[in-house]
Amino acid sequence: MKLLRKRDIPEEKYTNAFLGYGPEETNFAIELTYTNAFLRTNYGVDSYDIGAGFGHFGIATDDVAKTVELIRAKGGKVTREPGPVKGGKTVIAFIEDPDGYKFEILERPGTPEPLGQVMLRVGDLDRAISFYEKACGMKLLRKRDNPEYKYTVVMMGYGPEDQNAVLELTYNYGVAAEYDKGSACAQIAIGTDDVYKTAEVVKLSGGQVVREAGPLPGLGTKITAILDPDG
Repeated sequence: MKLLRKRDIPEEKYTNAFLGYGPEETNFAIELTYTNAFLRTNYGVDSYDIGAGFGHFGIATDDVAKTVELIRAKGGKVTREPGPVKGGKTVIAFIEDPDGYKFEILERPGTPEPLGQVMLRVGDLDRAISFYEKACGMKLLRKRDNPEYKYTVVMMGYGPEDQNAVLELTYNYGVAAEYDKGSACAQIAIGTDDVYKTAEVVKLSGGQVVREAGPLPGLGTKITAILDPDG
């Protein structure tokens, strides 16, 4: 990844860095925040609770084994050695960054969007699919049921998986309760032509608007903040 930009907001006691494989306007990016912008805590926070709702980010590569060895050589933590995914054929591995965030490394050659996946756990798969289709305009790209391992996975997004970032929603059999969100993962950002219209659609689709649509103070960028049915 490359550092795309960095901004320090001392009056709010936080710093942001944006990293990715291409410009933010055309590619998915990870926003790293030093200190908790929502709780307005002091600089110096060195650990957060990741919780159970967030699963992992997915990064595509031509050669999983080679990538894992590079990560290991740089001092990274490998939590699953390269091999086929449970119930499938795709070669994957899992690593953790220094803060404990999990990354799935997937073998997928030639993708224009290497940072291609965010996995979230949900308590009601049909409800989640309906929300992301109706409120966010995503499409159900594929669904895979794995009764042997007692989970079902769906991929939601705005285009083919091999070309776009997608949401991987995972339902574990028998887990209907809301997952603990922790304090580490703040939000997933989605671009839209009209944040006001989007906020209204979200309300009609079972979501919750936690910040009404409008411009950010001092920046002018119009945003709204929402919660999906799983929070």
